[in-house]
Amino acid sequence: MLSRITQRMALKRALARPSPCAKGRAPQTQRRSLTSAPRPGDGPLMERRADRELPDVQTSRFRWSRTFPIFFGIVAATSIAIFNYQKLSSPVVESTLYALRTNARAREYLGDEIYFKAQIPWISGEMNQLHGRIDIKFNVKGTKRTGVMRFASFRPTPRGMFETTEWSLETEDGKVIDLLEEGDPFRAINGRGAEPELDLDDAEDAKVRGFRQMPK
Repeated sequence: MLSRITQRMALKRALARPSPCAKGRAPQTQRRSLTSAPRPGDGPLMERRADRELPDVQTSRFRWSRTFPIFFGIVAATSIAIFNYQKLSSPVVESTLYALRTNARAREYLGDEIYFKAQIPWISGEMNQLHGRIDIKFNVKGTKRTGVMRFASFRPTPRGMFETTEWSLETEDGKVIDLLEEGDPFRAINGRGAEPELDLDDAEDAKVRGFRQMPK
């Protein structure tokens, strides 16, 4: 009985004693390698792992600080271009340019073929028809010379008509030519011209046609 107990204890000691082959080896543990963060230009990330490397926050901030001024500049330039195109396509600019072509003093100084000086004209000034304020100017040219045309008009009351305060042409040497001396061509556009006289018979016919007669 004693010999069996001694054999079992000796066997346990032999099993617990490390083998001479494994003395110089460290205990092996299974580890997963870290997946690097995706870089610009890499393909799509097909799978996501919880132990992947996180991107550098400082590098992202530095790139954003460089690209934000560029983005802000593009948005500002685009907004200015849109507002200028809105002024350029306004009927006010078209009417003033047409009136300039038909004005005798303007044709005498600029010549024929009066048009914008630049291919992409810049309309400077204020054009607020809702509040009744118009004060614009832009460069024009003809076959003889170039100049700067200015047009200013205001509306005294919300339901009133626009009144022209200035319509002039500034020459190359700084001289100002008043184009309103020959009359205001914008009265007909604003509807403030002289109304045609109607005969009494025509007025009576207009009243009869304008209202439905009640049966007697």
